[in-house]
This record gives sequence, structure tokens and C-alpha cells, in this order.
Amino acid sequence: MHHWLKYVFGIALALAIWVGWYYAQVFNCQRIGSNLAFRAAAPKCYFSKQISGVSQQNTRAAIGAARQRIAAFWGKQLGNATIIVCNTPAQYRDFCHSNEGAGCSIGTPWGDSFIVLNPYGLDTDVIAHEMCHDELYTRLGWWKLAYQIPQWFNEGLALMVDYRFVTTQDSIQRYIDYKTEWTYRSYGQQKQLELADISRASGFFGGDPAHVMLAYMAAGMEVAEWLSLNPKRAVVVLVNELKAGKNFEDVYKKKRTLPAAH
Repeated sequence: MHHWLKYVFGIALALAIWVGWYYAQVFNCQRIGSNLAFRAAAPKCYFSKQISGVSQQNTRAAIGAARQRIAAFWGKQLGNATIIVCNTPAQYRDFCHSNEGAGCSIGTPWGDSFIVLNPYGLDTDVIAHEMCHDELYTRLGWWKLAYQIPQWFNEGLALMVDYRFVTTQDSIQRYIDYKTEWTYRSYGQQKQLELADISRASGFFGGDPAHVMLAYMAAGMEVAEWLSLNPKRAVVVLVNELKAGKNFEDVYKKKRTLPAAH
């Protein structure tokens, strides 16, 4: 075999191994229907067989409540991800490459999406958070979400339907409360974290728990402020402009003048 063919073969093999590892979670998610450790409890909703009937009932109620939050925030819910409810961190790791985190959302380039829940993430806040990620994915598509949306915007938006850190629903007070949390976790603004530092997932999650929490508070504060300065439908307008081909930097502004609703 010529040296260049060996070189090309080596690169192709390495790429195949990397893709296989990287997308292992996707393959596991797509095979959930044949996974003997899970059962279908509803259309596009699978529970570990180890989860009790009472826990299933409570989780399904939380899923319904989360759907209502998404519909209220976005106007209506378009996302329809397959939901996988795990009973152990080990099960969760099979789908999310980690046993940490209360939940994760996975979107594929070909249009399939999944929400995977850890056993300690079976509540309305976690589910709504992941559904908001899925809603943005559904409306924009994989490519735009992966390469045009800053991670801080994706996470900050999800925090608007996730009440674990700030429960206030009034938009102005929500911004004030997030700013208070951010000030506390930044040690009185001594620890600076710019939005540019958390625009990619590697920067957002690439630190210790204190860094990640500060990133969440910075994202929540930014998006809460943006929402407090704009009409409620600004999110949908922004997404539609992105779908039309505009860049995020060109359409995301602190205060916007939106066209009149028809």
C-alpha cells in the first residue's frame, strides 16, 4: 500500500473511532425502544423499569407542568423530544457521557432530539430547562444552534423557565434577583466572567463548580435583563430572524423596536 493511502486510511480510522465515541450517546438514545432496561410509558417517553409506579406518575405530572411552562414562555411548544428517565447515574451516563448533572438534552444533525433525566432531576424545573434547550434546537436546527448561538444565551434562556435559582416571574425583578445572585457568587464582582468567556460550551462548563455556577448566574442575569427591556415575543422574533439568515450579533440588542403584531 502506498504511504499516502496508509496515511488516509489512518486518518479515516481515527475519525471513525472518534465519531463512534462522540455519538455513542446518540446511538444509545436512538436504540432506547429496544433497550430491555426501559419501557415505554407514553409516546416518546421511556422509563427505567426500576422506577416505581408512584415515581413514574409524579414524573409524568412534572413533564406535563414543564410543557405548560414552555408553551407559556414561547407561545406554543414545537419541540417533541424523546424523554428518557433513568434510575441510576450509571444508566444516565450511557446516554449523556457523564453521571453528573440533573439532565441533558441532545439534538442531532438529522432532526432527532432527546431529553435524558438523571434520578435526581425528576422535577418540573429540570425538565423545563432541558425542554427549553430542545425548543431552541427545534426552531433553529442543529447547525445554527451549534455554531451561531452563544452558550450563555442558550443557558440563560433555559433559566427563564427554571426556577431553581430565581423564582421571580416579573421580568424586572427577575433581572434584579439574578444580579444579586451573580454579585454574591462573584464575591462582590471581584471574580470577573465576561460573556465572551462563556460563549462556547468549553468555556461555560470548563471549570470548577464555582465557575460553572457563576457562568449560569451571568447568563441568567444577561438574558433576564434583555427580556425586561423587550416585549415578551422578542424571543420568537429573534429566532425567526436567525432562521431568515441573520447573525446573532446583528439581531441581539439590549432594547429592540419590534414590528407590530398582526
